Amino acid sequence: MIGSAFLWLAIVGLAILPQSVMAQSLTAAGDSSSVAVVPPHTTYHLQTFLTYTRPAEKTKLRNYFFEAVGPYPMAGAALAAGINQANNTPPEWKQGAEGYGKRFASDFGIAAVSTTTRYALAQVFKEDTLYYRCQCKGVFPRLGHAAISTFTARRGDDGHRVFSFPALIAPYAGSMTAVYGWYPSRFGAKDALRMGNYTVLGYVGGNIALEFLFSGPHSWLSRLHLNNGHGAPTPGSNP
Repeated sequence: MIGSAFLWLAIVGLAILPQSVMAQSLTAAGDSSSVAVVPPHTTYHLQTFLTYTRPAEKTKLRNYFFEAVGPYPMAGAALAAGINQANNTPPEWKQGAEGYGKRFASDFGIAAVSTTTRYALAQVFKEDTLYYRCQCKGVFPRLGHAAISTFTARRGDDGHRVFSFPALIAPYAGSMTAVYGWYPSRFGAKDALRMGNYTVLGYVGGNIALEFLFSGPHSWLSRLHLNNGHGAPTPGSNP
């Protein structure tokens, strides 16, 4: 059971990571929310002004659809369903193509509900829940930033950080919906909370990966603005 839990956590983290990565790329490509900072290892180090621009409604809508029904959540659901199929979880769904189909639909539905809840509540609370890499240095400060970002968001024109109820509630909204919507009747609130906890840990893992993931300047990942701060200007540009 312990091994299965850790394996499930790893799958959740892998599923969440590419969603967050692409969300950043979609946001950085347009009129996105950004923290304009100096890219590391450049001569552009005298101007370190931080600016923030809230994402446009079109950008948020585009990010939502990609995170909710795009190829990455589908791939994550397929992997998670495969693990659940191997562990025969839940056993009531049995094996074979039909059992795998139920597990895939369930995992995809949980992710879709969680994403929808996060975006909908963020809209109500006027929050920006995208992940922003830390402008600090050192492993432990960056680890702390990644962990704290799981439960925080940016609010207001200045993008100040606040505790985020949408970020906290969303993982449990997905698992609660599954337990009371399509899981076998023997499952209850405790199971939903347990599943939600794994999802939260998966978000933490995804944030840590985003914080420390590095790629060369000519790689595909460099196009997703992972090497610099979110929305960082190119060397020689004005912030």
